[in-house]
Amino acid sequence: MEISSHEKLFIWNQPKLLIMQKLTINYLLFLLSGSLLVFSCNKQLDKTPESQLSDATFWKNPNDLKLACNALYSYLPGMESNGYDNRSDNAYGLAPNDISDGSRVVTGSNSDWSRSYAAIRIANNIIEKATNVTGNAAEINRYISEAKFFRAYFHFELTKRFGDVPLILRTFTDADTLMKAHRTNRNIVIDSALKDLTDAAPYLPTAQSLQNEDYGRISSGATIALKSVVALFEGSWAKYHEENTSYSNKYFDTVINASQQLISSGQYSLFNYSPKQDSSYFYLFQYAGDGATNSESIFVRLYGQNIFNSIASHRYTQNLDSGYTCATRSLMDAYLYKDGLPIGKTTYSTTQDSTMAEFTNRDPRLGMTVFNKDLWYISSDYQPTFSFTLTGYKTAKYFIPSDFGLNASYVDNIIIRYAEILLNYAEATYERNGSISDNVLNTTINLLRKRVNMPDLTNSFVSSNGLNMLDEIRRERRVEFALEGNHRYWDIIRWKIAENVLPLAVRGSKIFANEQSNIPSNPNLDENRYIIVQSAALRKFDPQKDYLTPLPTNDIGNDENLTQNLGW
Repeated sequence: MEISSHEKLFIWNQPKLLIMQKLTINYLLFLLSGSLLVFSCNKQLDKTPESQLSDATFWKNPNDLKLACNALYSYLPGMESNGYDNRSDNAYGLAPNDISDGSRVVTGSNSDWSRSYAAIRIANNIIEKATNVTGNAAEINRYISEAKFFRAYFHFELTKRFGDVPLILRTFTDADTLMKAHRTNRNIVIDSALKDLTDAAPYLPTAQSLQNEDYGRISSGATIALKSVVALFEGSWAKYHEENTSYSNKYFDTVINASQQLISSGQYSLFNYSPKQDSSYFYLFQYAGDGATNSESIFVRLYGQNIFNSIASHRYTQNLDSGYTCATRSLMDAYLYKDGLPIGKTTYSTTQDSTMAEFTNRDPRLGMTVFNKDLWYISSDYQPTFSFTLTGYKTAKYFIPSDFGLNASYVDNIIIRYAEILLNYAEATYERNGSISDNVLNTTINLLRKRVNMPDLTNSFVSSNGLNMLDEIRRERRVEFALEGNHRYWDIIRWKIAENVLPLAVRGSKIFANEQSNIPSNPNLDENRYIIVQSAALRKFDPQKDYLTPLPTNDIGNDENLTQNLGW
């Protein structure tokens, strides 16, 4: 995508989106700091509050449940989680990533473990204390269902990282046997999460019924969407890691049913930016795509400010400027050309004889995700510096130039969007059946392609051009979610291809003679003048252990029933 002067002006001068009301942080802080939510740092799984003072005065009406649920939203991944792409073959940051290059070690603590169980404890406490609340039954059930959503979400987050984990469905005291919890089979944990989501959905409002002050709260659509996400991960794991067709097909069926349910509901659609429709994909990650009017967003982490003071902000734009997460050669080469064909198949020239060449005649999402070096200069007030990025690329997705000088941004972090449901449906259909109809392609992948004016993906196109349908479905997912953080790493993990792609050398952009003065001194280049960011000799992936994260040793030391993952 070539950003026009009109778009540059729009991006730079767009007004700050003011969210009048978002989740009430003051109450959230009260809950987190009060005796209601105290827990031991050495006993992360759960613990009932020792003091009942707050309990006796707090759990009275549905609004108390709502305020308690607010605490759970603070545990959602923030904008910084988009740096997770550095763990994959998509991106590289400011330094080597120990997960990506295989150098990570076992640690005493792990925030993914401790924070997830802290959130689960809060959710369990809300569900149990709701029995003391009187008032509107529909409201009470709504906030119980919010808590069940989060309990499911964080059990899933634990499972995809650690495998078998303790399944915690109630609060407990120091004397309880659950203080020495065993690891639960991952299928049981996932099935429990899916049940929580199924039970929660009927009691939650639709996205459309959420008023502005409740935008960002969990909707019925979010529970169905999360079912699709959870089941796709576990179906892929069962198929490729366990070779268990019975389990994989069960989960793929869940993906298909949940995705169809959400699609047929008509609640969501792909974002369309009417002033510049061809650039809708780009503006999806600008303020134009922020807030309740964006029908593509299903589940978000809110940021924003009200008329009194700043509630929550991030510095993601500034992080991107410093090279926080930058595209690799592998990602750049994954984008198709305008004829719908990849490098090696396309009729377009693939010769890179200028900085613009690799952006020419490509899937427009490339230029909407990564700045080409001719477009780094956006206004007289801002010019990125090449030396700050090790791969030679700057990320355009979620880069908000109008926020650069403010040292803060308020655009929301999208965790699940409608595009993911479409891609989940397509992938699960093919994985389940070994084929996919053009009709399903037209209602899923081809809707994404139409948004950026790319040719349709059809069975005849795949066969006539010697392509592989599963590869193209996976490519679409990689390109659509590139540099959004929470996708590519987990995709190569569940597909069991991390062992193939992560040990490869990390390469960046091609360096031309006229750029020599802008690049770091003595860059490591290959024979074709592509930056070698990290050589293959410095990268490894052990398939016997690296598909799972090691459990924190402090927790293993405190619980003799917890065992370490194989190889760690």
